[in-house]
Amino acid sequence: MSRRLLRLYPAGFRRAFGDEIAEAYREATEGAGRLTRLREAGDIVAHALRLRMRVGSAHRGGRLFAAATPFALAATGAYAASLLTSSLDYVYVTGHPDSVGPLGYAVNGCSLLIFIGTVLALSGRFAAGSRCAFAGAAGTAACLLAAVLPGALDMPLVHAAYLVPPLAIAAIPLVCPPDLRPPCRVMSRAGLVALMIWALLSVAFLALLDVDGFGTARLWRFAVPLAAALVLLGRTALSGVRTVGQFALAAAPLLVTGYFAGAVGEDTALPCLGMLACTALAVRLWRRKRSGTAGRA
Repeated sequence: MSRRLLRLYPAGFRRAFGDEIAEAYREATEGAGRLTRLREAGDIVAHALRLRMRVGSAHRGGRLFAAATPFALAATGAYAASLLTSSLDYVYVTGHPDSVGPLGYAVNGCSLLIFIGTVLALSGRFAAGSRCAFAGAAGTAACLLAAVLPGALDMPLVHAAYLVPPLAIAAIPLVCPPDLRPPCRVMSRAGLVALMIWALLSVAFLALLDVDGFGTARLWRFAVPLAAALVLLGRTALSGVRTVGQFALAAAPLLVTGYFAGAVGEDTALPCLGMLACTALAVRLWRRKRSGTAGRA
């Protein structure tokens, strides 16, 4: 193994486990091809960076991101579904598939990549799905940046504020420690295919759904995929939220993506924040009561 990879680790960890890491890398890559060597090196770099940033499974930051990861995936998928349904509805209403233009096709392709990635990650193919979703989010941000680039010098902070939050939310699962990732929910390949077909058909149905009011349509197109993602996550994701900080980081992606999808507006943001604050207080009191009951037992 190259010494440069080992130098990425903190000095104390490198002295204690450097030889074991080098031996494990040697066994994993002995006689392997270039792609396998690159993947193993990437895993080592990611592990070292998690230790450097103190977001490993043994650190508080790692557990914080692990609790928020399922909800970040659900929010990212719901936001992508909202973009897809709005675009499909626009094409259906206008009757001109070419009305979105080349940039619109690119954004739709990236949104579809995000949606497929989140379905894969939520079903249990976490590594491939989360990377696919982040790649789609980065592509969407690049497309939007290309759209506003001619006038970006006028309001650079406004454009950055619009592009960065969805990309940051899509990056949260990448920080999650591997041993704290959400469990696999769909075991068989046939089940995964059925889930993917159902998800894509649901997006098409929401796009064609006739709902009175533009704001109501946006709410449905975000809330329904979000609710489906939360059902797919199950109680396991909810049980991982144990502190107020974890609850805040888990709820933030839902609120932010809801705002960008048009489901949460300026008139509903404060009530949503109040509801989340009350829920956080209820979670804290419930956890305290539960721990006290367990202590007396």
